Amino acid sequence: MHTFTASSSLGASADALFTWHSRPGAFERLTPPWAPVRLQSFEGIEAGDRAVLRIGPGPLAVRWVAEHYGVEPGRQFCDRQVQGPFSHWEHTHRFTPADDDTGGATLTDRIEYEPPGGALGRQAAPWLEAELRRQFAYRHRITRRDLSLHQQYNPDDRSLTIAVSGASGLVGSSLVPFLTTGGHTVKRLTRSGPTGADEILWDPRTDRVEADKLEGIDAVIHLAGENVFGPWTPAKKQRIYSSRADGTRLLAEALAGLDDPPEVLVSSSAVGYYGDHGADRITEESAPRDAGFLGEVCEAWEAAAEPAAAAGIRTVQMRTGIVLTPAGGALRLMLPAFWLGLGGRVGGRHQYFPWITLDDVIGGIYHALWTDALEGPVNLTAPRPVTMQAYTDTLADVLHRPAFLNVPSSVVRTVGGEMADEMLLTSARAVPQRLQDTGYDFGASALEDGLRHVLGRTAD
Repeated sequence: MHTFTASSSLGASADALFTWHSRPGAFERLTPPWAPVRLQSFEGIEAGDRAVLRIGPGPLAVRWVAEHYGVEPGRQFCDRQVQGPFSHWEHTHRFTPADDDTGGATLTDRIEYEPPGGALGRQAAPWLEAELRRQFAYRHRITRRDLSLHQQYNPDDRSLTIAVSGASGLVGSSLVPFLTTGGHTVKRLTRSGPTGADEILWDPRTDRVEADKLEGIDAVIHLAGENVFGPWTPAKKQRIYSSRADGTRLLAEALAGLDDPPEVLVSSSAVGYYGDHGADRITEESAPRDAGFLGEVCEAWEAAAEPAAAAGIRTVQMRTGIVLTPAGGALRLMLPAFWLGLGGRVGGRHQYFPWITLDDVIGGIYHALWTDALEGPVNLTAPRPVTMQAYTDTLADVLHRPAFLNVPSSVVRTVGGEMADEMLLTSARAVPQRLQDTGYDFGASALEDGLRHVLGRTAD
C-alpha cells in the first residue's frame, strides 16, 4: 500500500475550509486544468454521498465512483473509490486549527492507494507519486487564493444572487464554481429552454428574455459570445458581431427596464478594441488604432451595454487579453507542438502579447463586482505584457523543450487570413491600469509564474 500526504497552512479557519469544500463547485475548482477529468455528478460530502467522474482522454476515459464517509463537520471528510481504475483508494481531507490565535488552519490531504495493474502498476508508482504532488500543490494554491479573495471582498460572507451568461464557456465554467464555493447563488442565462430554477431564458436569436426572473438579481456577469477562432467567413463574422452587440443590447435593455435592477453589470470586451499599437503602452485611455473587424466588434459590444449604464446600473467592460490555460484558448492550441519539441514563435519577434491567467480573469471580474470605483472600460490583462519572442522562450523553458520552428508573419497571414492577421499578428502592450489603481492584487504578474501555475510546473 502506498501513502501520499500533502499539507499546507492556509489563512482561513478550519470551519471556513470545510464549508468551502462542502459547497457546489469545489470539485471543479480543485481539478487542475491539465487533468483529463470530467465530473458527471456530485451529491455532496455527507456520509454516503457519491461523486461520479470520467478519468482519461475522450473514448479512453474510465468511470470513477467515489463515496464519502468519515465526516466530522468543520474538521474532516473522506472518500473512497467504489468503482474505478485503482486497486485501492482512500482519501482523507483534514482541517486542523492552528495552535496560536491567528485563526488559520492546516489543510492535509492523505491518500492510501494501490495502483492498478499489479507488478506493472507498482513500477509506475514513482510517476504517480510525482503527479499527485503536482496536482495537490495546485489544489492547495487554488484553495488558498479563492478563500483569500472571498475573505478580502466579502468579509461578512454576504450571499449574492448573480446572473451569468456564457456559464459553460472557458471563463464561465471556472467562474461559476468560484462564485458558488464563495456562497453565492448563480442563475445561468441560457439561450435554450431553461430546465431548472437556476436558469433564465435569454435568447438574442429571438429577442426573448425572461426579464421578470431578473428582478432582484444583485449582479450580472455577461460573458457570452461566438468563439472567434476559426476561418472568418462572412457568416462567421456576422455571428461574432451579432452574438456580442445584439446579445448585449438585449440584456442591457432588459436590465434597464427592471423595477429592481442589479447594482452592477460586468460585461466582457477585449483588447482587440485597441488594434495594433506596436510597442506603445496601452491603458484604458488609449484610442483605437487600425483596429479592424475586432475593433469594430468591441466598439459595438461596449456601446450595446449603454442602456444599463443610462439606467444607473454600474457598468464595467472588461477588455480581456489572451487567457492562459491548458483547458482551452491559445495555450491549448500551442501546447502539442511545444511538447513535441516543434514549437516556436508565431509572427513577429517584437509584437506584444497581452496575456493573463484564467485565475486572474476570475479574480479581476470578482474585483470589478465589488469595487464601486470601477466603471466603464477596464483592461483585464497581466501587468507585465511580453513580446512574442519572450513568451515563446518562457513557455519553452517551463516545458524544458526547444522552440526553434518559428512561423513568419507572412505564412501566418497566408494560412489564417483575416482572423490570423487580427488575432495573432496584432501587437497590444495593454496594461491593467485601472485594476492596479483600485488595488487588485494579481496572482501572477510575471509570465513564468503564470505559466508554471496553470501547467502545474511549480516548485511547491
